[in-house]
Amino acid sequence: MKRLLILLSIISIGLTSCEDKKLQTYLANVPLYMSYDELRSSFEVTTGVPMEEPGKICFYGTHMFINEYQKGIHVVDLSDPSQPEQMAFIEIPGNVDMAIRNDILYAESYVDLLVIDISDPEQPELAKRVEDLFEYVIPTYDYDYPLDEIDQDMGVITAFEVKKITREVYQNPYPWPIYYEYAALADRNATGVPTNTNDNTYGVGGSLARFITFDNYLYVLESSYKLKSINISDIDNPTVENERYLWGNVETLFIAGNYMYVGTSNGLHILDLANPADPNPISTYQHITSCDPVVVEGDRAYVTLRSGNACGGNQNLLEVVDITAKDNPYQLYSFPMTSPYGLGIDNGILFVCEGAYGLKVYDATYESNITDHKIAQFNGIHAYDVIPLDNFLFMIGDDGFYIYDYSDLNNITLLGTLLVTQPLE
Repeated sequence: MKRLLILLSIISIGLTSCEDKKLQTYLANVPLYMSYDELRSSFEVTTGVPMEEPGKICFYGTHMFINEYQKGIHVVDLSDPSQPEQMAFIEIPGNVDMAIRNDILYAESYVDLLVIDISDPEQPELAKRVEDLFEYVIPTYDYDYPLDEIDQDMGVITAFEVKKITREVYQNPYPWPIYYEYAALADRNATGVPTNTNDNTYGVGGSLARFITFDNYLYVLESSYKLKSINISDIDNPTVENERYLWGNVETLFIAGNYMYVGTSNGLHILDLANPADPNPISTYQHITSCDPVVVEGDRAYVTLRSGNACGGNQNLLEVVDITAKDNPYQLYSFPMTSPYGLGIDNGILFVCEGAYGLKVYDATYESNITDHKIAQFNGIHAYDVIPLDNFLFMIGDDGFYIYDYSDLNNITLLGTLLVTQPLE
């Protein structure tokens, strides 16, 4: 059998080598590059930059840090929650994710990691750039057309342009020429609240995080399967100490106590942080294929599953998972939803973002029938992710940033907003 496979391989190689190449003209996604020199000289702090496509959020001290997708980070003063004020914009090409620890903001810039001093949040300073720490990835493109050739030596890819090209290609039965394949950029969003240890102070993010800090480590989900552990005890020399491969198309990170919860398109991984340098997987809860943010409070994990996206799946659900025994998580209840995205939990009050269907607030202490105990619903807004903290709810969506006061659950009130200047088309 082995000799037969070898023979078939030889025949296959022979047939391929006999195929003729031919010039062919067709429409393709042609990459637009930013050179590495331009990327690494692009850090700048400015003011007056409008919010157009907000993404991840992270709260620290009296300031909110709001990602402007692939462009940088807005610094917003929340000293007066009724009047949030944009104070600065950190220009960071390729930025999607961030995390904060001890006055240091860690942010991606395509393949690089930026270490930014925010001891004065309104005058951030670049302390360190770690080059080529992350994988080379490409932005999303029009899947109706093939990718043109990609040359990593040209720089990072900022976008694709569909245009007519002529290339020499093999004549084969496939509908398009076959070129390099790279992992497309996945949606990413903020973090959970880790337990402060060793006098560390952490930024607080939302449920859709791919960056999160704990102890002396920054954890990063990279591509669709890799958890990277970066030692940040020395900000002048962040070092990758471990890379762990996880199955299931990893999507989000959340830390509660000494455990990490990794949401994937197929389930929830629980990892032990007893050794922060090398998080140890101890169990997995599996569910249907779907996008999957997760938050944790006590012995319960709350998971939203959403259809109609790149994750696959065709159901929209809220699931409650018993994590009392970390080595044996199991589903307690499941509730139908409309189009759930990020979520947050605070003292039994569950906040669920439903995209274009707004924000919903539930009393989660009624575990067996949570959706029958809706406290409030806010329509006419786009809700993407939330951070509930000390009776303030920070929410981000396509149309902007919102602050609610939920100290009185019978009268949850909108305190202030920062709306996008140009609605997304």
